[in-house]
Amino acid sequence: MTDPSQSRPAILCPAQVGTQSMGRLKISITSGSGYTPVAGATIRISYMGNPDQIIEEVTTNESGQTQTIELPAPNRDYSLEPEANQPYSQYTLTALAPGYDEQVVAGTQLLSGETAIQEIRMAPSRNNPSGRNIVIPAHTLYGDYPPKIPEDEIKPVNESGEIVLSRVVIPETVVVHDGPPSDSAANNYYVPYKEYIKNVASSEIYATWPEATIYANVLAIMSFTLNRVYTEWYRNKGYNFTITSSTAYDHFFVYGRNIFENISQVVDSIFPNYLSRPNVRQPILTQYCDGKRVTCPDWMSQWGSKALGDQGYSAIEILRYYYGDSMYINWAPQISGIPSSWPGSDLTIGSRGEKVLQMQEQLNRIARNYPALPTIAADGIYGPATANAVRKFQEIFDLPVTGVVDYATWYKISQIYVGVSRIAELS
Repeated sequence: MTDPSQSRPAILCPAQVGTQSMGRLKISITSGSGYTPVAGATIRISYMGNPDQIIEEVTTNESGQTQTIELPAPNRDYSLEPEANQPYSQYTLTALAPGYDEQVVAGTQLLSGETAIQEIRMAPSRNNPSGRNIVIPAHTLYGDYPPKIPEDEIKPVNESGEIVLSRVVIPETVVVHDGPPSDSAANNYYVPYKEYIKNVASSEIYATWPEATIYANVLAIMSFTLNRVYTEWYRNKGYNFTITSSTAYDHFFVYGRNIFENISQVVDSIFPNYLSRPNVRQPILTQYCDGKRVTCPDWMSQWGSKALGDQGYSAIEILRYYYGDSMYINWAPQISGIPSSWPGSDLTIGSRGEKVLQMQEQLNRIARNYPALPTIAADGIYGPATANAVRKFQEIFDLPVTGVVDYATWYKISQIYVGVSRIAELS
């Protein structure tokens, strides 16, 4: 099979395309578990490697968020061709807030024309602070990382009962081992499933790529991850985690890194999906490579998928180009940790009933942590006040601002509601 990325036009030289444009950055500051916003925090922004030269200083609002600001980034064309210069700029962010330890994130990545979202979690001040600075390494498409060790895409189900799940379930959290499996000193991070997928996708592909390419790569990342969950691959080998951050074994996950808004919205819209083959219950272990430094004839090429997206291929057409025509998109009906499932259709002005009431009650609970969210009458009637509260929620949590509770908004409301409720229980 010919890799379509091999037939791309020659890259443009910097003199032809210019060398600098602008990317956007939005910063969110939270405390502890990530569901308590830190208002009035100051973030000092500098170029990575020169932390003493402050180029911007911003402050968080009552939702713990800054305004979206523009900062220099390399020309967008650099992220569209594999042979180009580094396509992203890197910044150091220093967060300061009364009552909290200083937190530094070095290496936040900005791409031209895209919005980067950097969440920073701050720890309350103590006499012996245990916080550590976060350093974001090079992107997998630009840095040098170990290639994936090939595996069978379908894991055996044997009589010993190694595969114990009877159906595919979207997990609430993924336990990520921050290193190869044998590194017993590496940290284990408990990461919400969607946040994990957003982190990996932002680390594995560029947000500037065609939308269909982003969808295809996100689907491959989710299916691979759900195969690890469904087969309990590492736990059956005696490990206490779900997946690793090593590119030799799994995907590249970077603790504390920024994500990109468009990738985040793609994940929110399709997170219960995975890839299947006929008569195979488990999600397919959809392996991939960059297609340039490493070639992989039977897997998806990341750069090749980008070239196919440029040619107008849909996400499923891209996936079938690499994995074969028997591959199809499946859906997991059970989502762990969510109090109530999607009502089946959008909630909008004029909607009534139990699902509207439940959503209103959840928004009111969230408003106790996020005071910018207006409190509304919980009456089961979707009126203008409810639509306004939904728009504000969507604005705070980086969703398309429509005032309509679609699939992505329903599950984001549920996720945040569960998070803030647990904080209240613990305190």
